[in-house]
Amino acid sequence: MPWVVGIDEAGYGPNLGPLVQSAVAVRLPDGDPAGWDTLAAVIRRAGGRWGRDSRLVIDDSKRVYHGIHALGRLEHGVLSWFGFAGLTLGDLLTRVGLPNALPDSHLEPWFVPTAPLERHGKASPQPNFAAHGVALGPVAVNVVHPPRFNKLVDAAGSKAVVLAVGLVELLKHVLAHTPGDDELRILCDKQGGRNFYAPLLQEAFPDGFVIAEVERMDESRYRVEQLPRRVVIQFKPRADAGSVAVATASMTCKYVREVCMVQFNEYWAKRVPGLKETAGYPVDALRFIADIRPAMAAEGLVESTIWRTK
Repeated sequence: MPWVVGIDEAGYGPNLGPLVQSAVAVRLPDGDPAGWDTLAAVIRRAGGRWGRDSRLVIDDSKRVYHGIHALGRLEHGVLSWFGFAGLTLGDLLTRVGLPNALPDSHLEPWFVPTAPLERHGKASPQPNFAAHGVALGPVAVNVVHPPRFNKLVDAAGSKAVVLAVGLVELLKHVLAHTPGDDELRILCDKQGGRNFYAPLLQEAFPDGFVIAEVERMDESRYRVEQLPRRVVIQFKPRADAGSVAVATASMTCKYVREVCMVQFNEYWAKRVPGLKETAGYPVDALRFIADIRPAMAAEGLVESTIWRTK
């Protein structure tokens, strides 16, 4: 049975708040690497009437995070999938964050590690994955706040490097922490639309030899030879629609970013009366940064600690 590893990101485009990338490993039957059929008794795709089906909703985060109660639906799916009931944001980053995630978050003025999750209701009991022949492997989250984001961009001259650095870190983590020697099938959305990933993957797997099998707009696929286990990596547009692992990764990184943005908005709302919250995306982010500039100055914060340069 292979380990299927889904990788996705949330928050690459905004000017405010963190970029979050995540990797989720799920051990699935050879005959159903997508996982939807195997787990049909305990999860379902988004759509239909919410609340009339007790199964967890797992899907591309864009299909889950919309309309009223958007964050609540996202939260319920992520926390229930991993069995993360009763955690704080600090607990979550301690459990799943890459090494920089928690220390860098502590440097953000808005970060409250003791803030409880489950703000929108209790998580459901974790599904009995073993009863369906499924096991959960490692989950890892990379959180890149504006200071680190800007440092990487300034050094490389392009923000694409931020995704690349995070992807390498996630791939190294997955290889080191996924148990056994079963095949790793790594599925990822196209990174910034690029088609060629061999040098990046060679950096992630320095003990192996990366071989490009396909490099096209609709798919880039690689295998890594000379490792103790078989490793295949596939990049496809809209990968989250075809895999439980990628969909869960999509929901996980979106959830972590949105929880951070809740704290970010609450922090500034306490300092600027009547301030309208922001999602951090261009245009509205300009309005928000203009509104908080006097409060930033009063707290001795320079713009580069809040605003991404690209």
